[in-house]
Amino acid sequence: MQKTRTGSVATPPGFTLVEVLVALAVFSLAALALLRLGGAALGTAARLDEKAVAAIVAANVAAETRLAAAPPAFGTDEGSETNAGRAWRWRRTTARTPDPRLARIDISVLDAEGGTAAAVTVLR
Repeated sequence: MQKTRTGSVATPPGFTLVEVLVALAVFSLAALALLRLGGAALGTAARLDEKAVAAIVAANVAAETRLAAAPPAFGTDEGSETNAGRAWRWRRTTARTPDPRLARIDISVLDAEGGTAAAVTVLR
């Protein structure tokens, strides 16, 4: 150790152990926050992908319904389609409209929990 002109001991250059530990703690908190944010982003992307494929399934069922030779019977029927490597359940409800020439057809695609992942309404 060297002494200064005033007789006090000069501190060596560099960081103290406490400074290094504080910096490490701050860095680890920031890294954990970024990891959590990345996980949330992946979850959101998976849900959006599910909704997009469900919307495609609903559009396919609607197109099949419109192109069928005969309109569907009034009431509710269910079925399943395979799309994107997964089986999708759908529910089609056909109801009368004020115009007797038209029928309202509501198509819902169900997610794994039975909730509605996508819905579309067509007239025929």
